Amino acid sequence: MATKAATSVAVDFARIYTSLGLGKETIASLQAFRKRNSEAQRLSVQYASQPTTVDLSHYRAILKNKAVVDEAEKTLKEFKPVTYDVSAHLRAIETFEAKAVEKAQETEQKIDLELKELQATLANIEDARPFDELTVEDVGKAHPRLIEVVETMMKKGKWTVPGAL
Repeated sequence: MATKAATSVAVDFARIYTSLGLGKETIASLQAFRKRNSEAQRLSVQYASQPTTVDLSHYRAILKNKAVVDEAEKTLKEFKPVTYDVSAHLRAIETFEAKAVEKAQETEQKIDLELKELQATLANIEDARPFDELTVEDVGKAHPRLIEVVETMMKKGKWTVPGAL
């Protein structure tokens, strides 16, 4: 079962918050989950440390109605814990876990692709020539439509650019 293995592994939440670039809502949800989890663990340890036996002789000594104590003792002796088949729930949890892992891997691939694109864009920006070193020919090669527009304006005798001062 994946859930037993998952409980034995410590999760580094600080690393998750900083390295994955999660949104505020996601971080808040994780923190709420972490709080609920720690509270459940605390209660589990607290209840596990409490005694689980009932001292019926104490109640026999202080109660006048011994029949109540006898009935309680009979009920305790006849008590059989009921076992439930939780395999369907565990399968649903494992299916959900598998889907969550699959989504996380897809997200990781998308983020990796986006990072590569951003790195390429950054490298392109860093390798580009400064603006003041560009020539008219460089701009014309990059945007041939600008050359056509300027030539058309010159033919029509327009020497100012619309919208420019």
